[in-house]
Amino acid sequence: MSERAARHRPVVVVEHGAEPIPGLPEPLPPGERILWQGAPVFTALARRAFHLPLVAGYFLLLALWKLVTGLYDGAGWVAAGLDAFGLVVPAGLALGVLASLAWAYARSTIFTITDRRVVMRFGVALPMAINLPFRRIEGAAVALFRDGTADLPLVLAAPDRVAWLHLWPFVRPWRLRHPEPMLRAVPNGAEVARILRTALERAAAARAAEMPPESREAAAARSGPLAAAA
Repeated sequence: MSERAARHRPVVVVEHGAEPIPGLPEPLPPGERILWQGAPVFTALARRAFHLPLVAGYFLLLALWKLVTGLYDGAGWVAAGLDAFGLVVPAGLALGVLASLAWAYARSTIFTITDRRVVMRFGVALPMAINLPFRRIEGAAVALFRDGTADLPLVLAAPDRVAWLHLWPFVRPWRLRHPEPMLRAVPNGAEVARILRTALERAAAARAAEMPPESREAAAARSGPLAAAA
């Protein structure tokens, strides 16, 4: 692919197999370079995308409810306890399935930031690559967590849009009408956010230099550092 075509290429969703470079469906155009590559942290992905603590808490509350209601209905401690203990198997199955999905996605996902775009390669059964040129990214945000990971949602410029189901689980929650691709549970989150912010700012400055003077102020107003994700 030519350098010009890669720079102007719209957002695309590509199903792919062999990778010339891990995480990328095709070789980089001449002059483009990788700034950062990484994968989501399994434990953070399991907590925030697959909600393992919430599911575990649900089954714990359900077990306590069965224990209390059993005792209230006159059952002894042993009978009520055995009734509550019966939830161990379904709880274990549910948590096991969710943990396995989180592990599979963490293992099969690679995020790539170059000096011209973001590429998200993920998918367990059907691997996909989401190509997000900086020209198509209108804004970005960052949510930092105490474990050092971060979530980095990206706002696409109209009319570009990628379906919410195509992006899951790497999509900002509750943004159904205008889905926002999200680099989720990335390690060393503050450093990755700095790399992305710097790359976006440089790309915006390069685009502004190509604009007529009257258009530069509006472009500068739209660009800026990463906002805090809600």
